[in-house]
Amino acid sequence: MATNGNLTGIWQGLYAYPGARAPVSFTATLIESGAWLSGSIHETAQDEWGDWCEVFATLLGKRAGQAVAFTKTYDGTNGWTHAVAYDGALNADATEIGGRWSIPAAWSGKFLMIRPEGRRAPLLREAFERI
Repeated sequence: MATNGNLTGIWQGLYAYPGARAPVSFTATLIESGAWLSGSIHETAQDEWGDWCEVFATLLGKRAGQAVAFTKTYDGTNGWTHAVAYDGALNADATEIGGRWSIPAAWSGKFLMIRPEGRRAPLLREAFERI
């Protein structure tokens, strides 16, 4: 369970591309200190040729009440070095963050992150369909 709404912990997530590409699952480790968020993300994603690869990123952002915003910056693994902006909202019991991601002048899509306590991938996908 969330402790006083603090976001520190392990989160499971999905993000969707525009069009027919399959959603990508990821694991995020968040650390909340005051209004600041930091952490890391790892995911298995498709590269520009459609091959699956493991990629890693750092994140840095802020939280203001229910609003959560951070930038995910890939670390160069498999040639991925770009940054992605995430803007979302935290639900009332601090167990879900949902919103939109964007790469400026490129594309954007939706995302959902949940705390994994007792939840499985099918429940995450079901929740993802709601946003």
